[in-house]
Amino acid sequence: MTEINKEKLLLIFTKNPVAGKVKTRLAKDLGNEKALEIYKFLLDHSAKFTSSVNAAKQVHYSDSVNNNDIWNNEMYSKKKQFGEDLGERMLNAFKNGFEENYKKIIVIGSDMYDIDSNDIENAFEELENHEYVIGPAEDGGYYLFGMKSLNSDVFKDKEWGTSSVLKDTLKDLSNEDVKLLESRNDVDLLDDIKDHPAFQKYITI
Repeated sequence: MTEINKEKLLLIFTKNPVAGKVKTRLAKDLGNEKALEIYKFLLDHSAKFTSSVNAAKQVHYSDSVNNNDIWNNEMYSKKKQFGEDLGERMLNAFKNGFEENYKKIIVIGSDMYDIDSNDIENAFEELENHEYVIGPAEDGGYYLFGMKSLNSDVFKDKEWGTSSVLKDTLKDLSNEDVKLLESRNDVDLLDDIKDHPAFQKYITI
């Protein structure tokens, strides 16, 4: 592990892949099994592109740690998320990361397709000159959030999973040095993927 890796930490938040518990909005159109297939496809993509990111990496599972899955045990530290909601879970992960003396910490989900390792490397680079970095999602949330010191306010009083998350987060950071990255498309609804070539094999006409 290089010296810079000891300063940078990538948090990857993931849900344990169980039918009926992942991509529930997609499941309304495609069914639980298809939604699970798509989620596993996105997990595989996330494991592949994050493997080359020059940072320490932690996978944070929603329900239970799996030591025999697609996340390489030598490459990724594995932890269970803890907290009442997504905000508290992210706050705890960031808090632990800063307590472990990482200087720049970024969190991403594991269900984005339009993102690659260059996006993560670029986000870490932006943290050289900015206190915060945010990747806005087109649905009003964010697909990436990073900072250099703990700010607990950004994880509180949010309606997670709604279109107000980004707006409310930026309100918390209105007096801070924030770098916004390019907007990207999240994968939550059938409309998000129905015209995307990578997902055609999962969509039945």
